[in-house]
Amino acid sequence: MSRFLRKTEPSELVKKLVIKTVMERSLINEGDRILIAVSGGKDSSVLSWALSHIRPALKINYELAGLHISTDFCACCKKPVLSKRLEEWDIPFTDLFVPIIGRLKEGEKMNCYWCSTQRRLELIKYAVENGFNKIALGHHLDDIIETFFMNLCSKGTLLAMPVLVKYRKFPVTLIRPLALLEEKQIIDCASEQNILKNTCTCPYGQNSNRRNIRLRIADFVGRNKEAGEIKRRILKALSEGKIDYLTDS
Repeated sequence: MSRFLRKTEPSELVKKLVIKTVMERSLINEGDRILIAVSGGKDSSVLSWALSHIRPALKINYELAGLHISTDFCACCKKPVLSKRLEEWDIPFTDLFVPIIGRLKEGEKMNCYWCSTQRRLELIKYAVENGFNKIALGHHLDDIIETFFMNLCSKGTLLAMPVLVKYRKFPVTLIRPLALLEEKQIIDCASEQNILKNTCTCPYGQNSNRRNIRLRIADFVGRNKEAGEIKRRILKALSEGKIDYLTDS
């Protein structure tokens, strides 16, 4: 892995690691119709840019489209900018309004889990109704590792974010092509591609639990150039772990 990181420009590094993820995990196949969940943030924007620009290297014919879900609690997304950006990358753009807060039952409070669940359901529904067989999400390496440790420490469960998920109830597969990329590498690419200044951030996006876990992970893996390799080894362990060798029930 370290050979990918040596003297490589941010945008080229993103493309190389996305290609590596796609090829090793068989995320994209000939004739796929891929719906990208575009929030307007840096992660989904870099994901869209990368999937559009790695086509020649992959030598696979696939179709891309972007779906933005507007909500009743956040209007920070610069949709005209996002739409134009995707158009430049040959990615059709659709905006769908979903009343996330409006769906809350009396006495319930808005939270990230509720929002993500509602948006995921709408993504799946839109994909199925419009003939998309895959949904691409912008979760990166740090998201995956943080989610694993949050579930481990808070719930006592061994759950993370799979790089590829084939739904049983729906004819749709979920993919996370940014799985090998650290957040800082995505930020560097977004800055280099002049994306960063026009992205938005969800007001509910960084809860205190995730921030605390992020700090603990930084203490664990370190903050030097080796930290990214350690995180990728953790991802490898999550992908290839042998359940039979954990403590028995």
